[in-house]
Amino acid sequence: MKVFIIFTAFAGLAWGQAAQPLRLERTIDLPDVQGRIDHMSIDVKGERLFVSALGNNTLEVIDLKAGKRIKTIGQLKEPQGVLYVPEANRLYVANGNDGSVRIFDASSYAPLKTLDYGDDADNLRYDAAHKRIYVGYGSGALGEIGSDGNKVSEIKVDAHPESFQLEKSSPRMYVNLPKSRKIVAVDRDKHSVLASWKTDMAFANYPMSLDEDDHRLFVVTRMPARLLVFDTNTGKIIQKVAAVGDCDDVFYDKTRKRIYASGGDGAISVFQQEDVDHYKELAHLATVKGARTSFFSPELDRLFLAVRRQGSQSAAIQVFVPSL
Repeated sequence: MKVFIIFTAFAGLAWGQAAQPLRLERTIDLPDVQGRIDHMSIDVKGERLFVSALGNNTLEVIDLKAGKRIKTIGQLKEPQGVLYVPEANRLYVANGNDGSVRIFDASSYAPLKTLDYGDDADNLRYDAAHKRIYVGYGSGALGEIGSDGNKVSEIKVDAHPESFQLEKSSPRMYVNLPKSRKIVAVDRDKHSVLASWKTDMAFANYPMSLDEDDHRLFVVTRMPARLLVFDTNTGKIIQKVAAVGDCDDVFYDKTRKRIYASGGDGAISVFQQEDVDHYKELAHLATVKGARTSFFSPELDRLFLAVRRQGSQSAAIQVFVPSL
């Protein structure tokens, strides 16, 4: 009987570990990086991860194959957003302190150009079909940048834009406006707001992800900590699910129909789509307090979690492998 109980306990433990939807594969240390770490971008072909070290005023470049940092770009001003554009081999870095978007050659890391947006340049997104870069900035605008690195136009909104997502099959863009307690749908061609959707008594809507095929928009709020699932055809909330607190990034894994939300409370919420109208939390994986930003690469099939320095423990990027 004792043998059976012990065997059953170990078998249960092994099954539980195998059943986790994310497995920590490796940790890449970032010595001397201080303070908060913000958003990331990736060079899939070159296997480089670009990390906005906001509190350190640097951009950290990590060689994922070698598992180490290979470059630090310094003298930035609170870098919040970073975007790698493979066609041009360019890096765009949005700085919150001086409102600039700085453009670098992604091979030599030489600075090429600086665009002034006045205040709080934040998230960056790329429209590959039209070769346009978008940046959220200031008290309410999205700037459009051409492939030549010049300003093209802007779209006015009524509060500072946080995370936003672009549809590929249409000119629609969805934008989080936490200070206005809403989401707006924007027409990128007409530079105008099409619709405005309330978050229904859930506030601090910072991160956002999109399932364009199923017409579902995923927004995570902080007060209270909730995953809100919107129907992009109607703007209606179809489900609310409890989520990790202090969430700053959320991603949709199209292959597995899963959602990964990382939060500063020290966890990753993993949600499973049962069908387009129903989602459940599959796991609540403990990470590190304050580790709220992440990046999911479907091409490399990895989730990268930014961990800030804690006492004598250096800052790091934790690399997770999703399970099937």
